[in-house]
Amino acid sequence: MKKLLKIIFMYVLLFSYNTAISQDQDNPWAISLGINAVDYWPVGQPDPQGDLFDEFFNVNDHWNIFPFISRIEISRSFGRNLSFSVIGSLNRIDKFGDLRTGPNGSLQTNRVPDLTYYGIDGAINYSFTNSGKIEPFISGGGGYTWLDKIGSGTLNGSIGVKYWFAPKFAFQLQSTYKHVFEVYGFRHFQHSVSISHKFGGDKDTDRDGIPDEEDNCPDTPGLYAFNGCPDTDNDGVADPDDACPKVKGLEAFNGCPDSDNDGVEDKSDRCPDVPGLTTLFGCPDSDGDNITDSRDKCPNVSGPNENNGCPWPDADGDGTIDRYDKCPNTKGLVENNGCPKLSEQDKTLINDYAKTLLFSPGRSEIKDESKLVLLDILRLLNTNPNAKFNIIGHTDSIGDSKFNQQLSEERASAVRDYLILSGIDRSRLSSAGYGEDKPIADNRTPDGRKQNRRVEIILVN
Repeated sequence: MKKLLKIIFMYVLLFSYNTAISQDQDNPWAISLGINAVDYWPVGQPDPQGDLFDEFFNVNDHWNIFPFISRIEISRSFGRNLSFSVIGSLNRIDKFGDLRTGPNGSLQTNRVPDLTYYGIDGAINYSFTNSGKIEPFISGGGGYTWLDKIGSGTLNGSIGVKYWFAPKFAFQLQSTYKHVFEVYGFRHFQHSVSISHKFGGDKDTDRDGIPDEEDNCPDTPGLYAFNGCPDTDNDGVADPDDACPKVKGLEAFNGCPDSDNDGVEDKSDRCPDVPGLTTLFGCPDSDGDNITDSRDKCPNVSGPNENNGCPWPDADGDGTIDRYDKCPNTKGLVENNGCPKLSEQDKTLINDYAKTLLFSPGRSEIKDESKLVLLDILRLLNTNPNAKFNIIGHTDSIGDSKFNQQLSEERASAVRDYLILSGIDRSRLSSAGYGEDKPIADNRTPDGRKQNRRVEIILVN
């Protein structure tokens, strides 16, 4: 009894000393409640006990389990990973190892009348981590155990793990080996399953269950998932990080909404109720012409911005819009600016008409009787407004060659000037004279000289 009193006094003294330190350092308390199982078999002792760790998990044959709350542990932490615990436990023992029975010496559970088991222990615990949900630990210490009226001191070593399923609550598994030195004591294992709750010493100003030292919003009740900060609009974004804390939104937009789900948050969306395009600030573009429907005068038909989203008209349907079509009412070719290409027949007609033009002898004035021919030439040129022509004058060989050269140039210029005054763009016409240098007939005969006195209109493009 004196030995027991000494052990208890040492535990009280050590526990009081650590408590004083813990209070100074504002360290938390913890209390654990659970059930325990006592196994006398796998401890390395002779019958009725067995080899060390033999059948360590043979629950049915060797474990004495008290099915009610039978273990209480009170602990106090000091430092970052250390704590001191006082443990009390209670059990009923009806399995005490195995005995060999029968002629073959087979092992059977050694049944004993219900023996009362009491234990009080002290331990110093070391946790391998002080963060995260899983906390493995080891313990070392000693205690005193009674089996009915027989008591003995023990030297204890433990291994265990805690799973923190809530900020202050953990599920704890622990296995302890208790070594007895007295000959009248019995070595054994004691296993336990407990629920642990830590409390005290943690200031929680807003009473949200999260201590201020871990609470990012210590003055406002919040959620554990957001380190103690609130989420007023329940959108999964904590209020300090929520740009729209009172309106439910998306994490991608810092808690702000996107009502039409078009990838553009409402505050930047010019059409917040209609799905649209990011490039058009959330507004739709039905015809894909990069003009929002609200600005598009033809929202279902693609058109240029210069025409308010409507296609340019093409009256003759030749693929050249009217604004660029030199022949808007006549179907033509795109490469010819919407005008039809000059046919070989028209080329021949223009040149044939030009050859019939009449001039006064030795002069460049066009005779009046040639005006109808000029009208025919104008008609053909207007039908082909994109065509360009070179007007060339020729003479016969009668007279001075220098005079004939000058006369051919003047007659070609006279035809060009007449056509320009009649509405043909000057950029379409050029003129030249070759005098008597390029005859097409014999200048020694009257008919040949008549053929050589001519004007030609040649298509350039």
